[in-house]
Amino acid sequence: MEAPKAIKKRKLTDKTIPSSITQNPEFAQDSKMYQDLLEMERKLDWNMMRKRVEVQDALSKTPTTTRMLRVFMSHTVSGQVWQTGADPAQPANLETGEGIPAWSFKIEGRLLEPSNQRSRDKTPPRKFSTLIKRMVIELDRDPTLYPDGNIVEWPRAPGHHNPVLDGFTVRRTGDSATRIRVVMYLEHFPEQYKVLPDLANVLGVKEDSRIGVIQALWNYIKLNNLQDKVDRRLVKSDERLFPIFGAESVYFQNLPEIVNRHLAAPDPIVLHYALNPTSPPPERPSAWDIEVKLEDTSMKTKMSVIVNPSKDTLESLTKLDEEISLLAQSLNNSHVKLTFLQSFADDPANFIQTWLESQSRDLETILGSGPTEGMTVRQEDLRRSEFFRLPWVEEAVAIQEGMRLASKGMQ
Repeated sequence: MEAPKAIKKRKLTDKTIPSSITQNPEFAQDSKMYQDLLEMERKLDWNMMRKRVEVQDALSKTPTTTRMLRVFMSHTVSGQVWQTGADPAQPANLETGEGIPAWSFKIEGRLLEPSNQRSRDKTPPRKFSTLIKRMVIELDRDPTLYPDGNIVEWPRAPGHHNPVLDGFTVRRTGDSATRIRVVMYLEHFPEQYKVLPDLANVLGVKEDSRIGVIQALWNYIKLNNLQDKVDRRLVKSDERLFPIFGAESVYFQNLPEIVNRHLAAPDPIVLHYALNPTSPPPERPSAWDIEVKLEDTSMKTKMSVIVNPSKDTLESLTKLDEEISLLAQSLNNSHVKLTFLQSFADDPANFIQTWLESQSRDLETILGSGPTEGMTVRQEDLRRSEFFRLPWVEEAVAIQEGMRLASKGMQ
């Protein structure tokens, strides 16, 4: 046997009040205030819906931000003459490494926190290696004296065998001064490109994402009114764009292809460091600040919260709407009762007569009957003596007769 389905409770959603109340001079001021609040709520709901759609569109594009990457370079030395004070004529132990002068070069990096970021918006910092596509460290040394590799290359490769790192260390033997050149190819989001000089001189953009360059070109076209007024799909060339387009006009959908022909891989970041093992290393590492474009996770989280409000907020708003609807329904019921009683107090006989006629019409509608041979259900009821013996008739007659005698006595 199937269990009976639960009856879904109907929720009141009508928050309007009767027009008879709003037109009543006694409640005119309060009614006007309530109507203004309803109108304000409708406008606010519309604006919130429009902003929610805009935020959803922005979320699909993934917001970006520019962060500062601080790179630190330092070195340490070991086994140097100024450290051990050993006799240079004493041979070094090649098996244990004792007495062999050596040095270690270290490069580290970390993202600086934005100055206006709140503590609750902070996210776990990214590792240095996740911000680099590829890095090459070149050591300026004589390969005949130091043949153990003067070029160290680190290409990023995903996988458990290549974990993320905060820094890299290069160890070499030697006691001669070495100049180090670090070449870094950064990982930007979105991917950045170098704009070739022909297009860069027109747009004033040297490096940007592919979408950013296309948007800059479109802004240039709109600013100079180069879109054909008849066929809006065509873009005309001016004297600066003609060498780039190679024609008097091109179709709008061909702009991305034209832009791609004028993009190249961006120039790497090149840093130089001087290492001298014959003297103590600096107490503090050298530092460089480099701008890098990243996905703005904090902004994306904020916009997601705006689009998807919390469960508590939704429950609170729903509860308030239900309370307003209940109060509006209660006000409407009270107004109906007031109208009923006021009409009865003003003219009881006429009110009862009108009410009986209304009930008889409703009864005729229910029974499907109407005037028959000049006789209706109402008239037929009045012919019966039992009608006048109903309990309420005696009370109504007594009240009406009392009011008539009272009015006669006052005269």
